[in-house]
Amino acid sequence: MTAARMTPKRKRLWLLVGSLSAMGLAAALVLVSLGDNIVFFYSPTQVDQKLAERSIPPERRFRLGGLVEAGSVQKQGEVVRFRVTDTVKTVDVVYRGLLPDLFREGQGVVAEGMLKDGVFQAREVLAKHDETYMPPEVAKALKEAGRWKDGK
Repeated sequence: MTAARMTPKRKRLWLLVGSLSAMGLAAALVLVSLGDNIVFFYSPTQVDQKLAERSIPPERRFRLGGLVEAGSVQKQGEVVRFRVTDTVKTVDVVYRGLLPDLFREGQGVVAEGMLKDGVFQAREVLAKHDETYMPPEVAKALKEAGRWKDGK
């Protein structure tokens, strides 16, 4: 069929099909590029479960949240080692750099990094910013563990 014989109705149909195909391709490209930048959040219990299922790839970045375990902070120069707990499981964390001023044992923390040989290598550590704030994911994990107290 030549373009001279194509009716206006058929032209609109092909224009619609071409437009939808272009939008679908653009949406697929956006989703693929965003998928590389998604950072999941896990509590120590979830990390343990994911390790048992082998569903965390070795070089996958994610966020680990919970409480800094009392008595676990060890500083050696600019390297800090500590454990994050949700009162059920704990994960060893190694961080190189300066910690936030509000970082303390027993306080809420979110660390971003990856697991390497069973130790969480943190690239960034965030501490809660006041006495009433807790990241929602950490609060949920602590509520599930029975350690959450609504403080007002």
